[in-house]
Amino acid sequence: IVYLLEKLKLYTIMVVDGVCGRSGPRRTDYGERWSLTEWVELMNTLSSFIRFAVGRGCSDQEIKELLSDLDTAHAEAVLQGVRSRFDEIRHALVDRTNGISSTQLQDFNWQLKLALSSDKLSALNTPLLNLSLDLKENGIQRTVNIEMNKEELQTLISALEAANKVILKLKAH
Repeated sequence: IVYLLEKLKLYTIMVVDGVCGRSGPRRTDYGERWSLTEWVELMNTLSSFIRFAVGRGCSDQEIKELLSDLDTAHAEAVLQGVRSRFDEIRHALVDRTNGISSTQLQDFNWQLKLALSSDKLSALNTPLLNLSLDLKENGIQRTVNIEMNKEELQTLISALEAANKVILKLKAH
């Protein structure tokens, strides 16, 4: 049984390699043990479990509870495989998430102005916000400047608050 547990640890580490973007386990190495359907199900289930546990930042106890259907020795083997490379898996998941968009916000700056007049109106007295976004797209840094009036700023704030609510809701699940 010790031999089988060592094989499970090795298999888990190979699945972790796959989650981290390296070469994962090959079916040819385990073909005599599982059918193709069992192999695909095991790969998908274990990969999903690893991403879930690390993405949620689960404690050892929480991982053991999630693996309660397995016997203690198998659950411990999976736990050790995940724990040994937890930071590397988390980093791979962050990179995977960042890869969804090629543009990333690096920094921002804002400036509030009061437009007293324009070429069309002599008394304007309109507050304006200048928002400067430093973006990195495909390794190239660029700056985008946006000028907003009060209504446009309120629309942006509402959209950001709605996005924050969605993120908090996703984190709670």
